[in-house]
Amino acid sequence: MVTAGQVVARMDTRDLQESLKKSQAQVEQARRLIEEAHANLEQQRTQQTLAEQELDRTQTLLKNGWATKELFDQRKQALDGANAAVRAATNRVEQVKRALEASQHDVGLYTVNINDNDLVAPRDGRLQYRLANIGEVLPAGGKVFTMLDISYVYMDIYLPTLESGKIKVGTDARILLDAYPTEPIPAKVSFIASQAQFTPKTVETQSEREKLMFRIRVRIDPERSRIHAGSVRSGLPGVAYLRADPNVAWPENLQGSP
Repeated sequence: MVTAGQVVARMDTRDLQESLKKSQAQVEQARRLIEEAHANLEQQRTQQTLAEQELDRTQTLLKNGWATKELFDQRKQALDGANAAVRAATNRVEQVKRALEASQHDVGLYTVNINDNDLVAPRDGRLQYRLANIGEVLPAGGKVFTMLDISYVYMDIYLPTLESGKIKVGTDARILLDAYPTEPIPAKVSFIASQAQFTPKTVETQSEREKLMFRIRVRIDPERSRIHAGSVRSGLPGVAYLRADPNVAWPENLQGSP
């Protein structure tokens, strides 16, 4: 038995695992570069502040005649250089941030690809057959297991037109399996074909066969199937009984509940 979401097979992903490790290392490197870029930005902002202060002091001294125009121009050029350095440091921070995002996307992509190579059970059920061996190369859409869905246990029966017209979805039913002939299983009609078809050769009826029959699906309650999951099998022959009139009681041999 397997549960929904349980990993039942895994493809060889060693190449993807190595690529994932590389991307994770690039993420760590990008984070360190971001720290360095922020530190450099703070340093350049400090230099910018100092250049602004020196320019302001030189401008005041120039007005009082205590500084030369040449010194003022030098201070102004120093401020312009500091502003340019701050802009370059800011751009560097944005650049390494984008590099970090790209590396993180790569990590996510490789993680998704690795997870896509895991075959998980879509629902609770039983693995019946293994169709592929370990190390075998499978084509696209290749099958690995056949699985029995224990929550969807049903029997398809065929009724003539007159009888099928009395049945509707939800009609109460009982299933008697050849393996358990004294244990009627409660069920309900879950599907009625909209078109008639020729009677399948594998179906036998007590009365003379009619040429056209309607396929009707009788399904066992999912919770009951889960409770008796250990006894669920596919392909077991049996007989299904439908109660067209809900006011009619089931006969004694069909009243029991397993």
